[in-house]
Amino acid sequence: MAGQGSGGNVLAALCSFFIPGFGQLLQGRLLMAFVQFALAGVLWFFLLGWLIHLWSIVDAARFDPAK
Repeated sequence: MAGQGSGGNVLAALCSFFIPGFGQLLQGRLLMAFVQFALAGVLWFFLLGWLIHLWSIVDAARFDPAK
């Protein structure tokens, strides 16, 4: 994937919209994908999972592999 704003990041953000961490998984960031998926799952029990869900979407969209 080329970097921030690329089509790959848009696809990753869309995937994270449906499943938190899935966009990070598509970008090859396994640890971050697991962390976001697990945190969202746990926090949905306290009605705070939407925070992690939004973080996952923004993180996937703004990812820059050059950094």
